[in-house]
Amino acid sequence: MPADATLTIVPRPRGENPFRNDGVERDANGMLYYTGLPRSLMHVLRDHAASKPGEEALYEVGGERLTYREVWDRASKIAGGLRERGLGPGDRVAIHMPNGVTWVLALYGTIMAGGVAVPVNTRFSESEVEYVVNDSGARIAFHAGDELPQGDPYFDDSVDHDTIAAIFYTSGTTGFPKGATTTQGALLTNAENMLRCIGVDRDVPGRSVISVPLFHVTGCNAQLLSTMYLGGTSVILSALDLSVLISTIVTEKIDRVTTVPAVYALMISHPDFAGADVSHVEHIGYGGAPMAPALVHRVKEAFPNAQVRNGFGMTEGAALMTALPHAYAATHADSVGFACPTMDLALLDPDPETGVGELLVRGANVTRSYWNKPEATAAAIVDGWLHTGDMARIDDRGFTYIVDRKKDMINRGGENVYCVEVENAFIGLEGIAEVAVLGVPHEVLGEKVGAVIVPLPGATLDTEAIRATLRERIADFKVPQYVVLRPTPLPRNAGGKVLKTALKKEVTDWGPPLK
Repeated sequence: MPADATLTIVPRPRGENPFRNDGVERDANGMLYYTGLPRSLMHVLRDHAASKPGEEALYEVGGERLTYREVWDRASKIAGGLRERGLGPGDRVAIHMPNGVTWVLALYGTIMAGGVAVPVNTRFSESEVEYVVNDSGARIAFHAGDELPQGDPYFDDSVDHDTIAAIFYTSGTTGFPKGATTTQGALLTNAENMLRCIGVDRDVPGRSVISVPLFHVTGCNAQLLSTMYLGGTSVILSALDLSVLISTIVTEKIDRVTTVPAVYALMISHPDFAGADVSHVEHIGYGGAPMAPALVHRVKEAFPNAQVRNGFGMTEGAALMTALPHAYAATHADSVGFACPTMDLALLDPDPETGVGELLVRGANVTRSYWNKPEATAAAIVDGWLHTGDMARIDDRGFTYIVDRKKDMINRGGENVYCVEVENAFIGLEGIAEVAVLGVPHEVLGEKVGAVIVPLPGATLDTEAIRATLRERIADFKVPQYVVLRPTPLPRNAGGKVLKTALKKEVTDWGPPLK
């Protein structure tokens, strides 16, 4: 960071902070960490397989049910098969598969073999998938429908907290995803943070439904791995279907539900929800986008016995970094809550009047580097502090408020869409002089993707043909659903940068969304 930058480290709240912090200490570098964590995710699984072999660990809705013993046995054979195929310690394995038991076994089999799992977004275009596989240097890639290798049972007992377990790719502002390296210690720390911030009774592991993608840190780290860490049951939907989600919550006696606000809005308005018995749901979690106070009240009424909590995190933080307890869900709906027990928060160059500055974080669950990108690592992680790119303020009580994005990004129902990436996808398309991508407010998803296009003089543009080409270059959720043709050049400053704030004010009518 610049020599004249001001870093204001936010004191950890006292008294009001509701999260247990016993067993939390600082290392020699001042980093907060938990003492007494298990050695690795694999040691956790081995202990569960021994102590509760017949307890249900996984259920793929419409598919298999596996006990903890069965998960251990099958994952260890996959690990053996990977070793027989030449996988060595630290070698990467790309997992490009839909949600399900097979995805989970591929993950556990990989890290059991001493490898590094690379979850791949199933909504990526072919070129994006190819980039992730090549950038990670994956020795093996699993795609939908592939048979997982089988061999003699194997378990690499040498892994510890410092061993890289996974590389989660997050979209980059230049159009190229960056892989956040995630250690065993980071995943275990995140799991412990999840349990403390949610307030789950460790003696009642419970049942969690996973309806979000497992390639996201929310699905994998915040839900699957934290539930496995506790010894509970993960009930997995292969894809989001509101009718299936509602029936699964009822029939499987789900007590923990986590998804984005948009899904809650749609779910409680769905005809199948009327009359559904959800009295057994005890925990409702959401993140990825703010939830309006009115929707918070509707969710609390819909799930009368559940506590509602908001969480804020990012790929680089292994998932959760702050959490808003149930007691403040409605009164502080615009806040993302307090720092997790192992998180330190700081503000870079806070404004003297508003207190708003760039949010910086550090802790044992934060990535140490981007894979194969030393320059990006050096820019984002300085003296142990991760620059989140989010502008925030933190009040005297410790409540954190995300007020803006330093990064040019659209939050589409929890999916991050970087404007520059979408703008780059327009490059080379005929008849286009320039383009700017903006977030268009949407009452359910929060934002959708919009594009303001300036045609070349005399050009006639076919909007649907443009969008069809974009789908070949980027994931479908990144393709603009709103397109406005502008006859005059985009507003720019003296340095040539598009003035998007001014442009948003100028575009007052986006018209109906495109199919």
